[in-house]
Amino acid sequence: MDKKRVIISAVIFLILATLVYLQYRHWQTFDWSTFWSQTSHVNWWRVLFGVALIYFAYGLRALRWKIFLKPVRPQARSIDLVSPTMIGFAGLALLGRAGEPIRPYLIARRENLSVSSQLAAWAVERIFDVGAFTVLMALAVFREGGLYSIPEPSWYKDLQRGVLGLIGLVAIIALAAIIINRKGEAVAQWVEKEFGHLSENLGHRIAAWIREFGTGLHTIDSPMSFVWLSVVSIGMWYVVALAYIQVTLSYGAAALEIPLLQILILMGSSMLGSMLQLPAVGGGSQLATIKTLTSLFDVPPEMAVSCGILLWLVTFAAVVPVGLVLAHRERLSLRRLSEESHRAEEEVIQSSHAPESQNRT
Repeated sequence: MDKKRVIISAVIFLILATLVYLQYRHWQTFDWSTFWSQTSHVNWWRVLFGVALIYFAYGLRALRWKIFLKPVRPQARSIDLVSPTMIGFAGLALLGRAGEPIRPYLIARRENLSVSSQLAAWAVERIFDVGAFTVLMALAVFREGGLYSIPEPSWYKDLQRGVLGLIGLVAIIALAAIIINRKGEAVAQWVEKEFGHLSENLGHRIAAWIREFGTGLHTIDSPMSFVWLSVVSIGMWYVVALAYIQVTLSYGAAALEIPLLQILILMGSSMLGSMLQLPAVGGGSQLATIKTLTSLFDVPPEMAVSCGILLWLVTFAAVVPVGLVLAHRERLSLRRLSEESHRAEEEVIQSSHAPESQNRT
């Protein structure tokens, strides 16, 4: 682990430690015996079903990447992409952000493609994730009866405004994607010129991301591909929501009989919290989930802690055993893959310093 990652991990640790301490002071009456009692009464069949749903979602991710590969590898099979997908997410769970590029790096190596092309597809994949989650939130919030599926009806207008803001963000991203698709190189050069005087490295990195993202947009080769990518993305996040529901229902408690809209709010808080994650132990995701359960849904602290930890284990950490088995079978080291993928990512950024000559060749 390089110096930069050590510093980032230390900062995240301090922030999480502070949050845990503040939570502890707030819950001085926390009853550990109640926590263990409620955890021991979980319906583990529902939890296993939730894990199965998460594994199915990884299969949908592999299918989505197959669609990305269609322009360059039309013969690619979804089943062949499941292994690098699960190894990549196992690396993310165990190594934190250092494991993020493993998946596109592995797919590039397996399909004999450039790493830059798969990092580009990875960037576009994130846009589909945000868009799909926004669609599900909008359908839940604006459907008839949505008002009655949240704890406090007085929040409904604020929630609607929040979703409208999210829709606006997605629209801005879509507009930016259209501009980058048509004038990507011009935009990248403008960024390098405008931001270069502040920090040359910053300007180069933003410009490299723009070029990378523009390349990724070329993986959408037709309107039908866009439709399929959207359908698969929405379906994948709906399956994840169903997994959340299975975990919450496994407690058999009225406080955790959470309808879809509340589940989506819970998922959103978990995703925001995951921005503060320590390798192997998480932290931010669990804290955000627990805080949402107690503050918004009035779930007792002991049950909220148990549920928050279990949700993280099912939706984030459950891939680790299978991912490690697959990596061992293929004689792969996650740490070595992380180092190689980061080196490849840096090479992509460095190679974009002279984009004009590259584009002419």
